[in-house]
Amino acid sequence: MADNRVPQLTQAELMAQMAELQAEVRRLAELSTQNSASKHEENGPKGPVKGNTDLLSINPPKEKLTLDNPFSEEITNYQMPKNFTLPSSLEPYKGIGDTRAHIKKFQSMMFFNSPNNDPVLCRAFPTYLDGTALLWISKLPAGSIFSFEELAKSFIDYFAAVRIYVHGSDYLGTICQGPQEILKDYMTRFAEATMEIPDLDPTVHLHALKSGLRPDKFRETIAVTKIKTLEEFRERATGQMEIEELREAERTERKQPRREEDRTTRSVNNKDSRKPFKLTPKFDNYTRFNTKREKIIKEILNAKIIKPPARAGSYQDQRFVDKSKHCAFHQKYGHTIDECVIARDLLERLLGKAS
Repeated sequence: MADNRVPQLTQAELMAQMAELQAEVRRLAELSTQNSASKHEENGPKGPVKGNTDLLSINPPKEKLTLDNPFSEEITNYQMPKNFTLPSSLEPYKGIGDTRAHIKKFQSMMFFNSPNNDPVLCRAFPTYLDGTALLWISKLPAGSIFSFEELAKSFIDYFAAVRIYVHGSDYLGTICQGPQEILKDYMTRFAEATMEIPDLDPTVHLHALKSGLRPDKFRETIAVTKIKTLEEFRERATGQMEIEELREAERTERKQPRREEDRTTRSVNNKDSRKPFKLTPKFDNYTRFNTKREKIIKEILNAKIIKPPARAGSYQDQRFVDKSKHCAFHQKYGHTIDECVIARDLLERLLGKAS
């Protein structure tokens, strides 16, 4: 049977092998030193190269972990305001999307947080970059940026090739008014979508806006009048939105009198409490009109734009009200138009303050 055991080396043989290994290490170290010296001579070395004969002590080059400062000395040394705070709701740009929109949003948010000057804008802008965009700014030459305009232009030019918009004009064809959606909400959604589309053709804009309307009388009116411009459409839409708001106010008024009547009845039955019920105003402040509110309300009722409350004139026992005050809207005594929260709220809705 063959003997597979490894032969044992003598001490003399081990010493000989160690000497050969050390000689090889020194030879490799000398070659490395010679190569380094020749490279420095070709590139014009500033001083003698010191070779290291210990091959194991040669370390590979380390990756640079710090970023070069691309800003000028003036921007770098600028003293930031003591109360300066960065906007917290701006999403970092990662290399995809509209660079111009990102810059505009950044500037508008910075306007409310600090002095809108070049040093502040330049120093804060890298905070809102991530991914590819952060790598881009890290590669800018040190001290090469002297203003935010230069920084913005370099940013836009670099990402011009990858500028991706969220939607194209074809997307507008997918926006339709919901069965119960009021025209104001539809117009708002549509306007938000158009802001993402560059150089939108007004003709395409108008066609998509009309096509997205739900089938009803307003859409028929638009079709019959053959509106050709966005301005004409907006004028028609403004009138329709006012009508919808008046209808909503009317529905609200139909529900309100019953609750007011119930509370008034309880107040009459309570001998210790004769104060009339007061509604809570829906607005913090109200518009001052050149004409009296009573006259405006009467004109609205006479024009039959809205109908008076269904139970107008029969809300409560008239024996306990102040007959020196009369409300033209509710058609009852006890308070004036200027004291009528419902009438004042109605006028504010007509002015477009309704949420």
